[in-house]
Amino acid sequence: MIENRPYGYPYPVNDADAIADRRSQLERDQQEQMAERQKQIALQTSPFSSAEERIRLWEKLHQLALPRSPTHKLLRVIAEKTELAMEQVLEIQRQRFAPPTPPVAAI
Repeated sequence: MIENRPYGYPYPVNDADAIADRRSQLERDQQEQMAERQKQIALQTSPFSSAEERIRLWEKLHQLALPRSPTHKLLRVIAEKTELAMEQVLEIQRQRFAPPTPPVAAI
């Protein structure tokens, strides 16, 4: 049972109520996290997301970075899960890891 306390904040009357309230809150949080994850998974394959965006979403979801080696086995997994062609994944990799070009001197 919930009892009204000063300032309008309801507090559980006993420990069992507090535990049930906490369990319900954790379940709601978990459902929200799963819904957000499903949304991110859908975005990583969306034709409205660029190749760069898809790869960044994949990296965020899996907490892994795009490998530097063009022969790394993970690149095929990334291509498959983002629904990109392998060449697109390799192009993003080249762009990210290309040595910086020296600035052109102003004349």
